[in-house]
Amino acid sequence: MTWHILGAGSLGSLWATRLARAGLPVRLILRNRRRLEAYRQAGGLTLIEAGHAQQYAIAAELPQTDTPIQRLLLACKAYGAQDAVTSIATRLAPGAELLLLQNGLGSQDEVAQRLPGQRCLFVSSTEGAFRPADFQVEFAGHGHNWLGDPGNPQPPTWLNELQRAGIAHQWSPDILARLWRKLALNCAINPLTVLHDCRNGGLAEHPAEVATLCAELAELLQRCGQPAAAEDLLEEVRRVIHATAANYSSMHQDVAQGRRTEISYLLGYACAAAQRHQLHLPHLQHLQQRLLGHLQARGLPVN
Repeated sequence: MTWHILGAGSLGSLWATRLARAGLPVRLILRNRRRLEAYRQAGGLTLIEAGHAQQYAIAAELPQTDTPIQRLLLACKAYGAQDAVTSIATRLAPGAELLLLQNGLGSQDEVAQRLPGQRCLFVSSTEGAFRPADFQVEFAGHGHNWLGDPGNPQPPTWLNELQRAGIAHQWSPDILARLWRKLALNCAINPLTVLHDCRNGGLAEHPAEVATLCAELAELLQRCGQPAAAEDLLEEVRRVIHATAANYSSMHQDVAQGRRTEISYLLGYACAAAQRHQLHLPHLQHLQQRLLGHLQARGLPVN
């Protein structure tokens, strides 16, 4: 079965090139004719791994192409997920499966509600990749991918294709706990790297601020029925800060390059959840206000 991939960013390109390298059928869906022409001129997607570059001439098409889609990897930003699936909704075959590879929480439910007849698999990834140039992706950090379906604990039959492609993965019957844990890690690290204008490792100089945030986030996770995601949160945040000390967070990169951030699906989602549960988390709420002010001062969207 063909893997359709919508979103040729860093992670979408990383999945596409590895699937293609394994000989599996892959098709990229590019958002408009201009991007499609640029892609064709580039000759394909290039994967750079351990200093070695290899180009893959993966077939590409526009959203309005009329061939049916049975399996789709949605690898766009969280704020673009709903519009992206709307652009190809009429092409989805009955019982199509969608893998939702978005940061944070909220966008997955928006997509699932938009497509009630399809199976939506949520994906949480710790893999690292960046794009040194258009239609090039560098595999920057080997990690893991957890897949799950909150409405159906049965794994799909095609997971062996991921193994064949060398995509490290695991089926997770409790994928929401994984996503909540990653949300908390992102909320504890990403906004502070923007406000302090530092690499992840720079947060080691702000231990009290990190610890206070983690305490509030753990309280939120407990209240939202995610005690496993709250366990030893501060210790893991410290470990991630140390392990990725030289990296800039994705939010820092977005702000530095004048791009829209995923604040609504990270810090915004956490603060909205606290409000729903009537939970007063002053440091988390103050962090959101500081970040919104920071984005506004730079003329960037605050949603």
